[in-house]
Amino acid sequence: MTTVFGKIIRRELPAKIVFENDRIIAIEDIHPKAPTHILIIPKKEISGLQALQPEDFPLMGEVVQVAQMLAKQYGIEDGYRFLTNQGSSAGQTVFHLHFHLLGGRNLGILG
Repeated sequence: MTTVFGKIIRRELPAKIVFENDRIIAIEDIHPKAPTHILIIPKKEISGLQALQPEDFPLMGEVVQVAQMLAKQYGIEDGYRFLTNQGSSAGQTVFHLHFHLLGGRNLGILG
């Protein structure tokens, strides 16, 4: 893994870890866009959403379960945004699949 997330997973870079198991790590975003901004990252190196393979789909279900658990833990379960960016034109800057869990304020309507 050559991305910043790979380095965090291998403990080569520091991060505030809020959840971890064998397949997923969740960290606080260092440039938060909301009072709660957590990155949920599969440990498997997958470049983006379009690179998912059928065998990765159970992992995505687990990512959603972690998002639900963290939303409840952080008291934002009644209103949060859960998103990923696919490709540089959508704003993806780290090409290791990850999801943003944002909440803690009114996030408004996209569009």
